Amino acid sequence: MRFDDLVRVSLRQVIRHRRRYWGVVFAIAIGVAGFIAIITMGQDVKKNVNQDIVLIGGVTIIRCMFDPPPDTPPQWFYPDTVEAVKQLPGVQVVSQVGGKTVSGFWRGQQYRFPLVAVDENFWTLRSLWPRSGTLFGEKEIREHQRVLALGVRLAQSLFGNENPVGQTLEIDQEIYRIIGIIGGLRDIGLEKSAFLPLTTAMDRFGPEGRPSRLYVRCLTWDDVPQVAVLLPQRISRHQSVNHLLVEVNWDNLDQVKRVAWWIEFFVYLAFAATIVLGGLGIWNIMMAAVRSRTREIGLKKAMGAEDKDILAQFLTEALCLSLVSAILGVILGRILMELLSLWIGMRPSEELFLTCLALSLVFAALLGVTAGLYPSLQAARMEVVEATRYE
Repeated sequence: MRFDDLVRVSLRQVIRHRRRYWGVVFAIAIGVAGFIAIITMGQDVKKNVNQDIVLIGGVTIIRCMFDPPPDTPPQWFYPDTVEAVKQLPGVQVVSQVGGKTVSGFWRGQQYRFPLVAVDENFWTLRSLWPRSGTLFGEKEIREHQRVLALGVRLAQSLFGNENPVGQTLEIDQEIYRIIGIIGGLRDIGLEKSAFLPLTTAMDRFGPEGRPSRLYVRCLTWDDVPQVAVLLPQRISRHQSVNHLLVEVNWDNLDQVKRVAWWIEFFVYLAFAATIVLGGLGIWNIMMAAVRSRTREIGLKKAMGAEDKDILAQFLTEALCLSLVSAILGVILGRILMELLSLWIGMRPSEELFLTCLALSLVFAALLGVTAGLYPSLQAARMEVVEATRYE
């Protein structure tokens, strides 16, 4: 029998007995769709999760700071140092932070609170947003504007229930305009602070306004150990690293990675279990097909069909069953990939999808051949006389 005839007959058998096969087809299709979605979207989902990992402890953020002893001149990070740190592999964003405690005056009353000097990257690094008004950005920093963004607790302490946006606040005999209230701060100390552009602080507070802290956010938690090791080396090329501290929340990082590993393990375990069940389904169905078509096998052998012809027919049927299931799974996986792309705002490369498609078809072919081999051998080894007498 020619190969095209063999495939046509096998497909016709699969279609004819589709009600018997739908459970197996569904299991394999779901497994293939899950495989494509996990592989193609896994890295993008991981990056997206790491964008908001600050919600569970900021484990992708590394803090560098100078902690000199008393009576020692202050130290700060130089601009070329910051640019060099940004070029490290695995670094997503770098933010410079400085500040001091100041006295502010509002309606004749004096208040003392921390004044934090930050650049435009601080909001992205800490996943902050304007609860009211706006947060200063590159324009305000470039123009050295005297603007403030307040933490929620400080705003309530100074203004009560009144909206402070647009109000002015006197700090060290200079007037600053309040442009926004910060949302997303999860540190009580920062909620009681005022934030101003780093350039403005450097102009008005001298060394105290310079960036003595550097916050580095990594792309994923897997990048944190490498970046933490490289940071002192890279900084030392541009300035002294005496009294430099590099802080990482290792305990929280280990816990997050441990939880993520178990989640990933169970996802892949579920995928493997689905595929195994699909393979067992093919084996059972093909065994049932051999038993139900025993007389047909006997008649074909009586008419001259050889063992290899019977083996090829049943093996091709199993192969067609697994490949049809895989194709349906690829279609479902593509739909799932498109939905996830819209949901997280990221899109994997087409090359990765095509690679997953090829792997899925190869795996399905191997599954069909492996699961259908024994039933096909059973069919091929039947004796003609016994098969034709089978009731």
